[in-house]
Amino acid sequence: MRTVIQRVTQASVAIDGNEYASIQQGLLILLGIEETDNFEDIEWLCGKIGRLRIFNDKAGVMNLSITENGGDILLISQFTLHASTKKGNRPSYIKAAKPEIAIPLYNEFSSQLEKELGKAVKTGIFGADMKVSLINDGPVTIIIDSRNKE
Repeated sequence: MRTVIQRVTQASVAIDGNEYASIQQGLLILLGIEETDNFEDIEWLCGKIGRLRIFNDKAGVMNLSITENGGDILLISQFTLHASTKKGNRPSYIKAAKPEIAIPLYNEFSSQLEKELGKAVKTGIFGADMKVSLINDGPVTIIIDSRNKE
């Protein structure tokens, strides 16, 4: 699983020209799921996201997690995070999981994040043509891949 995590002051997703979900201060998470991903990837990644200290404390130091600062999460599926550009100029998405594998994992990821946060996670619709808007706070953008646990 590969994520792009952005600290935001606000984020929203629109589908068919209508706002579907929005958050104020918190995290916008783009999630790419690979064919070989499983529950262990979900558990590790959700735990890492829940404990990631990227929000400012009273001294202005990035020392607080999403659970400590009370922010919200907007989770968006994005298969293009697994694009391979090794050959030619047209990306290959061969590593991205097919919907029959990805949808249950995406739903489980959302549920696990809710357990970590102790509150609901906002989402888009898997496979929909979505328009995502955000105001990146900082900017702070972190990429985490469960295959490369740095």
